[in-house]
Amino acid sequence: MSENNNEKGLKRGLSNRHIQLIALGGAIGTGLFLGIGKAAILAGPSVILGYAIAGIIAFFIMRQLGEMVVEEPVSGSFSFFANKYWGPFAGFASGWNYWVLYVLVSMAELTAIGVYVQFWWPEIPLWASSLFFFIVINAINLASVKVYGETEFWFSIIKVVAIIAMIIFGSYLLISGSAGPQATVANLYNDGGFFPKGWFESNGEGGFQGLLAALVVIMFSFGGLELVGITAAEAENPEKNIPKATNQVLIRILIFYVGALFILFALMPWRTITAETSPFVEVFNSLNTFNFTIGETTYSFTKILANVLNVIVLTAALSVYNSCVYSNSRMLYGLADQGNAPKFLKKVNKNHSPIAAILVSAALVGVTILINKIIPDKALDILMSLVVSSLIINWIMISWTHIHFKKQKIKEGIKTKFPTLFYPISNIISLLFLVGVLVMMWFTGLKISVELIPIWLILLFISYKIVKSRKK
Repeated sequence: MSENNNEKGLKRGLSNRHIQLIALGGAIGTGLFLGIGKAAILAGPSVILGYAIAGIIAFFIMRQLGEMVVEEPVSGSFSFFANKYWGPFAGFASGWNYWVLYVLVSMAELTAIGVYVQFWWPEIPLWASSLFFFIVINAINLASVKVYGETEFWFSIIKVVAIIAMIIFGSYLLISGSAGPQATVANLYNDGGFFPKGWFESNGEGGFQGLLAALVVIMFSFGGLELVGITAAEAENPEKNIPKATNQVLIRILIFYVGALFILFALMPWRTITAETSPFVEVFNSLNTFNFTIGETTYSFTKILANVLNVIVLTAALSVYNSCVYSNSRMLYGLADQGNAPKFLKKVNKNHSPIAAILVSAALVGVTILINKIIPDKALDILMSLVVSSLIINWIMISWTHIHFKKQKIKEGIKTKFPTLFYPISNIISLLFLVGVLVMMWFTGLKISVELIPIWLILLFISYKIVKSRKK
């Protein structure tokens, strides 16, 4: 592996507990706390099944990536494998697509962070809080990979504890009847059934079409799981720690997403859920009887919960941005190692952090601060709409690259250390699912995102040709 893990390159500083929580943190973001409202409106209670299906697909893709990175734990992750086993353009395109994807996600999360800060201090401009956390998170990543790992560990702990607390407290409310007569497991099927939504209609007559439409929204909740593959070059004992983290993701998704949503839909009629607010807030906002008095002061449970939830979503956004800075810099480092990016991007500081790659990524993400100053009301929606195309390409390329990787290993008679499940069936299922998501996007208001994919690929190909011509 080129310069990885030597005195001039990256250094292995991520322990088992770091890898475990980084993997888990990648599966738990603002998509769970805030994003499920839109999916719930499209599918009703069947959104629970949707998260389970999407979680299984995400797990398949993680296992495919996991097999490759355990076999060859290098920087650049799937970009390296696409370059080696598929072809130079595939390596170039997958790496730069991933970098652009998470630059856009970084921009969106920085904007979201500013929105969450305004919950407490509305007088603080969006750009000001974005600038503050922009400096803090980049400084953390410049310190060392161990500092990043430790920060992400605690960010993930907060998210995990929050979800477990919600599940436990929600279960108590459901079993004890404290949430009122509207809280019952019958909410999962007594209003139009488990599949209440018809074909793209807000008041459809039932059917699987609503679930299919919701899969478009659901899938993006799992973006970021591939981060485990990015950590390979800096993970201690990657042959042991990466398989462990990868295998535990599926059960954790089932517990945290499916478990939390089961409780959520049992506690309240699903038609009361809105796209603008978190369904978790909606549930607990109805518990006005949960006020308590200490001395002469009465405290509102609802108000306390709103503050706690804002801490959680702020933590989730900071966690995602922290990981974006980390993964983007490592992808640029890997691209430079392959010759698909300028060589200066391989420069590391005394802490073995890729300082040039971090600063270049930060420079582009810093444009967010300007965007937030010019159009603060539209920034988040604009940035998130640009993420869609890149994320689809990213997952498709991981699964297709794995097919090339596997064929080569079989041809060489090599038995890999961490073989994926059900090859090649799991690859075929994953690719069909992702193509199906593209079809659903075409019919559910995201047509422009699908149309952008060939345009983006053409731009990548032109860029590749230019870079290749300059090497001659």
